[in-house]
Amino acid sequence: MAIADIRARIGAVVMHPVAQRIVFAAIVVNAVVLGLETAPSVMARYGPVLRIVDIACLALFTVEIAAKLFALGPRFFRDGWNVFDFAVVAVSLAPQSGTLSVLRALRVLRVLRLVSALPQMRRVVEGLLDALPGMGTVFLLMSLIFYVASVVATTLFGADFPEWFGTIGASGYTLFQIMTLESWSMGVVRPVMAMYPWAWAFFIPFILATTFAVANLVVGLIVNSMQDVVEEDEAASDERHEIRDLIRAMDERLARIEERLDRER
Repeated sequence: MAIADIRARIGAVVMHPVAQRIVFAAIVVNAVVLGLETAPSVMARYGPVLRIVDIACLALFTVEIAAKLFALGPRFFRDGWNVFDFAVVAVSLAPQSGTLSVLRALRVLRVLRLVSALPQMRRVVEGLLDALPGMGTVFLLMSLIFYVASVVATTLFGADFPEWFGTIGASGYTLFQIMTLESWSMGVVRPVMAMYPWAWAFFIPFILATTFAVANLVVGLIVNSMQDVVEEDEAASDERHEIRDLIRAMDERLARIEERLDRER
């Protein structure tokens, strides 16, 4: 049997829906096991069993990746999700002793394979990635607003509130807290207004510009990108349906031609 036929058969097996369901179940089980391993009482009682399950799940993931690599060859790395799965499994297979012991904590990255296993999650991630170019412009705008506001806040309030506005860095952090609306009124703004009654004229426009305006731009970009991804998936699905209908029509036509030929014989 030719290598190409072997690759095709292995690819058909590893991409079969049943095989994908098994891998998905293993990801869920592995996620539960990794969580249980953080509980000392559970490890003291079921530690050996959990380690065996963890190793079995890792072995299954390794076999799956190896099978895909063999079946697809260089094409494997053309799909970003395949590269993601490969990197997650590679980190899990790295030595976890000595200077690389920190990689043991990164085993939990295997849980992220749920993203590549579920088409719905893949759409969300693809939408976020598609939104990055537009978000970069929005983040640049927000950075300019923060820089200008930090310089102004340091100049106005730094002398009397050095802990919050003593430097540009401290002002930026305080303004970020205000932007998130975390204890911004009683924790920062009202104490400042006790000394500077007009300070509201600085803080309220800043909150409106960052929390409500720029932040909503980011949300809008992400929503639009996700809608584009969904529309592309729907268009691709419609195209697949059209191809299937065309193949079905061709099969029916070929069947009629064969019937005519049989009659003429």
